[in-house]
Amino acid sequence: MYVYLYDNFIRHKKFAATVKAMEINLTDYGIAGKIIRLNNYTDAKPIIEDEIKRGATTVVMVGNDHTFGQVLSRSATCETVFGFLPIGPGNSIAEVLGIPVGVEACTVLSRRRKVRLDVGWINNRYFVAQLHVLPAPLEVLYDERFRVTANDLMEMVVCNLQPFYWKQHKGDAETQVVHPQDGKLEAFLRPLTKKRWWGYTYESPSIFPFEEMEIRSAEPFTIEADGRRTKEIKVKIKLAHNKIEMIVGKYRKF
Repeated sequence: MYVYLYDNFIRHKKFAATVKAMEINLTDYGIAGKIIRLNNYTDAKPIIEDEIKRGATTVVMVGNDHTFGQVLSRSATCETVFGFLPIGPGNSIAEVLGIPVGVEACTVLSRRRKVRLDVGWINNRYFVAQLHVLPAPLEVLYDERFRVTANDLMEMVVCNLQPFYWKQHKGDAETQVVHPQDGKLEAFLRPLTKKRWWGYTYESPSIFPFEEMEIRSAEPFTIEADGRRTKEIKVKIKLAHNKIEMIVGKYRKF
């Protein structure tokens, strides 16, 4: 049995035609199912657990990157197969998974090509897409072997499923990208140096694949993980023991 979790934003009339076409395609493929509408404050885990008890075998998220992170960061331990139907802008994860945005995603879902995906763990909670540490005076210890510090501030991004797009300087024409890799998490570190009175400039970035990392600072720093922001003094990041079983496309990027 399929259960579809609709994000609240797809209620907008500009998505009505796409949603209707998707529902027709799902019916044609014989995989239509129960629809549950989420809001910004919904904890998906108890909903999914309840649907599994009722016989659900596949839970499909319908939305964008935010939907994906909101659902799976809370439901990574649920024993079911997950699918994804991306709609609208903000769908960088869909590209990594090889799932086209819009109606064609229904074909990928119907083919049920499944892989097991890595899950990140940070201070007793999960993240599946991306973790962003905003610039702060950080000290980073990774794999209990290497220590990294900056003379001033440092920004850090950990990619799991969601790539990180960046420019060395604001005026750069070319956008760089850090792609997620399978089997390990990746930390993207960019030191910032104070440049006289007009602010900070970024130094050359470094990328470190790792299995476990600890970040600490003498003052609180801001972390955004799958859209959720918190203030921390010390965090430990590592690969979780469990994996997510996910339906992906033939042209996934891993």
